[in-house]
Amino acid sequence: MKSLLSIICSKKVKYSFILIFLFFLYISINAFSYASYVSEDIASSVFRLHVIANSDSTEDQNLKYIVRDKVIAYMNEINTASNKLDVIELTKEHLDDFQAIAERTIQEEGYDYPVSVEIGNFYFPTKNYGDISLPAGDYDALRINIGDAKGQNWWCVMFPPLCFVNVTSGVVPEDSKNMMKQELSNESYHIISDTNSSEVKFKFKLIEWLQNVNILTANK
Repeated sequence: MKSLLSIICSKKVKYSFILIFLFFLYISINAFSYASYVSEDIASSVFRLHVIANSDSTEDQNLKYIVRDKVIAYMNEINTASNKLDVIELTKEHLDDFQAIAERTIQEEGYDYPVSVEIGNFYFPTKNYGDISLPAGDYDALRINIGDAKGQNWWCVMFPPLCFVNVTSGVVPEDSKNMMKQELSNESYHIISDTNSSEVKFKFKLIEWLQNVNILTANK
């Protein structure tokens, strides 16, 4: 009788562990799918600018910001695009102009650093732009490498236009927010614009965790 009871209890324990495992697996799959969807939705709707200084010296860092301002000013002059793909095509058409602007600016500031300008897909850390936050991840971007490109980076968003000269005190213009709303799903926009909610913060961290997992997996 005792052996029969122990067998029944043992089976119940096994079934309980199986059910718990299946439930955990179900939750994990759903969380992974959700984070993957939102991450891809945000990344597919954003085109960024990435400027890398020659070094971390004060002079090189100041030069980086001067180049940044010139590039952003030129982009604002020529930008008539209303979606990400058009912005990328416009940037490709004017890639030589961006190169020339960066080179001329560097020369005018008294330096002779070489410059490379390219469009690609690069990793960006979490970044706040006024009241909009973008999670860490891989984004399409225009990258400008100054000299040895061993200094600190500077990031902003070329589309929708979130490039502020003074990011710390910037408030995202309503036009830029409206563009983001049009490009993103309601859920994705909620994630990047409502950072006060504890639920949104948890989802934001979930997306960042997924990106870190993807990076570690890709590096193996």
